[in-house]
Amino acid sequence: MGLFKTNPFGHILFLKKWLIRIFGVMTHGRYRGFNKLDIEGSEIFKDLPETNVLFVSNHQTYFADVVAMFHVFNASLKGRVDSIKNIGYLWRPKLNIYFVAAKETMQSGLLPRILAYAGAVTVERTWREKGKEIQREVNLSDTGNIGIALNDGWVITFPQGTTKPWKPIRKGTAHIIKEYKPLVIPIVIDGFRRSFDKKGLLIKKKGILQHMVIKKPLEIDYENESIEEIVEKLEYAIEQHPSFMKVIPEEELQHYEELNEQRKWRY
Repeated sequence: MGLFKTNPFGHILFLKKWLIRIFGVMTHGRYRGFNKLDIEGSEIFKDLPETNVLFVSNHQTYFADVVAMFHVFNASLKGRVDSIKNIGYLWRPKLNIYFVAAKETMQSGLLPRILAYAGAVTVERTWREKGKEIQREVNLSDTGNIGIALNDGWVITFPQGTTKPWKPIRKGTAHIIKEYKPLVIPIVIDGFRRSFDKKGLLIKKKGILQHMVIKKPLEIDYENESIEEIVEKLEYAIEQHPSFMKVIPEEELQHYEELNEQRKWRY
């Protein structure tokens, strides 16, 4: 690899590699020290194609979720199935992993800007800005950038566009799926909201058992399934369909959170 070789977004890969190494070492203890990360299904990564893979997940913090995924992805590709033991997997990280994030979030400070260099594909929210509800047309260049990232490698997206549970899936993700026809891998996470603050930068509580379940690829008829059908399929896949709320009544939610480390529930 040339010292100044870049990815399609102009990021220098040598610099990106060292950012992933440094932040990986700094954050490893958050998932295998202060708190534990229970992983299921990571054996799937070794059989995935090198490009055009879209990971869809529920969302609990701004950054802790995606950082955990970087750890799990790279560890699995180095043969550590369902484990992030032995941090040596960070020495040669996969450099074509991207994550979709709100431009407003990634420009909110120095640390988010540094994290953005590690792999963010920033997009403008069409429904919310600076804490206020808005209505904005979809920026076609944002969609195009996601397509560029898919063409180069793997992309992680959180289709609800918020860290709040049970919110509807944004149709933009379904449009991207129909347009670029990626292999879609659902991921369901749990425990991050209780472990970290909303941004996912500060540890809120220690001794929490976090969970990450990687599911099999979704079967999608790209040509014939409607946007609404794909949205519903995503809701079920990441366990955010309204029907899941009936499993855990709202008044009992806090109680189940307290029992999280015993793995009494997962959404």
